[in-house]
Amino acid sequence: MTSAYEMSTSDLIAEDIEAYLLHHQHKSLLRFLTCGSVDDGKSTLIGRMLYDSKMIFEDQLAALEVDSRKVGTQGGDIDFALLVDGLSAEREQGITIDVAYRFFSTDKRKFIVADTPGHEQYTRNMVTGASTADAAIILIDARKGVLTQTRRHSYLVSLLGIRHVVLAINKMDLVDYRQDRFDEILADYRAFAAQIGITDFTAIPMSALKGENVTEPSSKMAWYAGAPLLRWLEDAPVEDDLQARPFRMPVQWVNRPDLDFRGFSGLVSSGVIRPGDRIKALPSGRESTVARIVTLGADLPEAVAGQSVTLTLNDEIDISRGDVIALAGQPPEVADQFESTIVWFDDEALLPGRPYLMKLGARTVTAQVAEPKYKVNVNTLEKLAATRLELNEIGVCNLSLSAPIAFDPYVANKDLGGFILIDRLSNRTVGAGMLHFALRRSQNIHWQAMDVDKAARAAAMGHKGRVIWFTGLSGSGKSTIANLLEKRLHAEGRHTYVLDGDNVRHGLNRDLGFTDVDRVENIRRVAEVSRLMVDAGLIVMVSFISPFRAERQLARERVEAGEFVEVFIDTPLAEAERRDVKGLYAKARAGDLKNFTGIDSPYEAPESPEIRIDTTAMTPEQAAEAIYVWLNNN
Repeated sequence: MTSAYEMSTSDLIAEDIEAYLLHHQHKSLLRFLTCGSVDDGKSTLIGRMLYDSKMIFEDQLAALEVDSRKVGTQGGDIDFALLVDGLSAEREQGITIDVAYRFFSTDKRKFIVADTPGHEQYTRNMVTGASTADAAIILIDARKGVLTQTRRHSYLVSLLGIRHVVLAINKMDLVDYRQDRFDEILADYRAFAAQIGITDFTAIPMSALKGENVTEPSSKMAWYAGAPLLRWLEDAPVEDDLQARPFRMPVQWVNRPDLDFRGFSGLVSSGVIRPGDRIKALPSGRESTVARIVTLGADLPEAVAGQSVTLTLNDEIDISRGDVIALAGQPPEVADQFESTIVWFDDEALLPGRPYLMKLGARTVTAQVAEPKYKVNVNTLEKLAATRLELNEIGVCNLSLSAPIAFDPYVANKDLGGFILIDRLSNRTVGAGMLHFALRRSQNIHWQAMDVDKAARAAAMGHKGRVIWFTGLSGSGKSTIANLLEKRLHAEGRHTYVLDGDNVRHGLNRDLGFTDVDRVENIRRVAEVSRLMVDAGLIVMVSFISPFRAERQLARERVEAGEFVEVFIDTPLAEAERRDVKGLYAKARAGDLKNFTGIDSPYEAPESPEIRIDTTAMTPEQAAEAIYVWLNNN
């Protein structure tokens, strides 16, 4: 039987291919995802929609028929899930592992669908698929009802701010299309959904395998008076939501092809802008008015959410990549400290205090995450105490940034409230998050200008301040060499101080242990103290194992270029253990001292220190002299 969609599309293609292409180009686009428990039929549902919308080429259909006989689960009939489960591991196990994206279209709209995995260990994959979705289809097996994974994915859908939700109660053919079973599941889900803030959703009974209520109304469920799934997807009002919100455009590129043109290019995230509108650039706060809205074809009378444009202004104001252009009367907030929810993606746990790169829109800054306020058990919604976040865990944490950013809460604007965290050394994406609100203290604390500055203090001291950062294993000789170097400098009248790892732990850091989290905080505090000492004009020698490169990089960035000198006291583990002046290695080997660097805690050697000292070839006195000579020459 030929559908009305197929006839109208085929007729238009046959009669006027250019008209068809123009019509197709201007269709709206809906991004949606399918989620739910394992084997609820997500991949089968997508495969059915691809099949019914005639989005499968003949060779794909032939391959599908062969694969269905070979690895299918339908006894030789077409297994629609194989259209989506492209990984061999997925086909072998009959599950979805990674996010699979598929495109299809109908006469009314274009679609990009993300088939997300159901297993808990792939939570990060599900979050990735949901991050760009306008709508979500939450599937439930009519035989099983609301399960733990249904609750988890519903929580994530709510967390990620997806407003358009379908509850697809699938496999109704296996419960004889009974309305009472549908009503029972709907009542259970509605009670749970209210707890997580999903109050507006559409429930559709269906059989993805049989095609009931997928693209056409089902005669076998006449008791259901609503639209089938595909019609709901065609009519979901997505773009109108964005256009009704305040205008926001993150600047992706400052367009300067010649001396006579300067424009600011980006994707309109929300709202509407017209020539003559007064705008404000954030975080600077400078204002102007829009002169032109430039596109490749011609200037536009207005730009709306979803369009990529270039704005020219009537005033020469400083705007850079990563800034946000907004209507002057409806600007976003600007802050550098926030409460946020973070979903952790990486095998290596989040370490509070460690600096990560945070990318929000086109802006990248350094971010430090505080110890989680709590993590969420997404299966029970219970809030649990936590000191860190492991792979696939979700927690509420405070963030501190290296610079203020323009933002909206995630619930108001995904583009200005959603961010990713990136490991600074490996460049891996390690987490994703959503900003809730700016911390009040970020609005109340301002930098107080002082008349006596760093330059004045350096002039009074007769030399500039420096951080000489000694790093190496326990027993390598860091403190001994730092002490000898300070004696030499002090004898020449230089103003110095030594921050020693053991000494600092008697006071400032006496509350810290030796876990990875505490080690990060240990170095963060010392880095801040050393920065203050450099500002005071002192030459400060920091003698800490400081095992992690990321924290040593943080310390370097706390001072100005040229003020940080990393000295790697390079002593092999066997030699440091042979010395064992404090008896610590013996305790660690005996199991009496946990988290000891070099034994059961890692040491990340510097890759390019300013100075490397080989203590197997130098005495401490020779090492101190070598550092002294380097400092004089540099």
